[in-house]
Amino acid sequence: MVVGQLKVLLSRDVVCYVPTVVECLLTNLKNMTQIGFMQGRLSPIEEGKIQAFPWSHWQSEFKIAHNLGFELMEWTIDQERLDENPLMTRSGRQQISQLCSQYGISIRSLTGDCFMQAPFWKSEGSQRQLLLEQMAEVLVAAASLEISYVVVPLVDNGSLENQQQIDNLYRGLETIRPILVDGNLQIVFESDFSSAALLKLISNLDNKYFGINYDIGNSAALGYDPAEEITTYGSYIDNVHVKDRLLGGTTVPLGKGNANLPLVFKLLKEANYQGQYILQTARAVDNDHAGILCTYRDLVRQLITNA
Repeated sequence: MVVGQLKVLLSRDVVCYVPTVVECLLTNLKNMTQIGFMQGRLSPIEEGKIQAFPWSHWQSEFKIAHNLGFELMEWTIDQERLDENPLMTRSGRQQISQLCSQYGISIRSLTGDCFMQAPFWKSEGSQRQLLLEQMAEVLVAAASLEISYVVVPLVDNGSLENQQQIDNLYRGLETIRPILVDGNLQIVFESDFSSAALLKLISNLDNKYFGINYDIGNSAALGYDPAEEITTYGSYIDNVHVKDRLLGGTTVPLGKGNANLPLVFKLLKEANYQGQYILQTARAVDNDHAGILCTYRDLVRQLITNA
């Protein structure tokens, strides 16, 4: 008998196996452990921003997440007060490690909104060098916590607007590549490029150290076809942000926007994506951020199961 399956005799010569309760539970457990949340989604909204580092509540999110059954968090870091972020101080990293151990939380990825807010590829001279040095410091700090993926958003203020900026990006990345090698890190780009343009961008880089962060909501807002996107560059996708957005609009509750969620999860499965799904979802209008995050987690778990 196959481990985790039940042997069923259909006839004298035909035997099949069906999942047992244990196997189903193990599948659900795997789904749970690969579904995480963006840091701050379990905290009150800061200054009206849908996403920002939760300065007053970052420690308490660990306990809340543990009590809700989450085991995975994606860290965030902004350009404002960059050096004060706990990730960037020795004592802060020690506290992060302690909280992870105490509450069973893993941090495998980091969203570097700081890189979008102050993109080195749009700067010149000494300013560009300063921003590259800051990026290097963030990468070294991330590696010290055994973070695997660093999201670099090439959207909004970080959007690549011309070939010169693309060339600046390539040149800058070459200078920090040794840190990726030494720290076993991978930069994953979130981009507003079309599928063909993004494939061209990423195929010029070593896929051991550079990949794609697929943002479901952003693609929906841009009107992109997920089948074309995932067919084109699915093998480069290493991290997924889960949210829903209106076409040309803002983030809305899952299922209320233009994202074809069942199709996207089916396509990701067909592309053999086995990475994490990070809930970067709409905030609760009634301030029940824990409740809505659990609702979204359960929905994503079902989407993964049904894909």
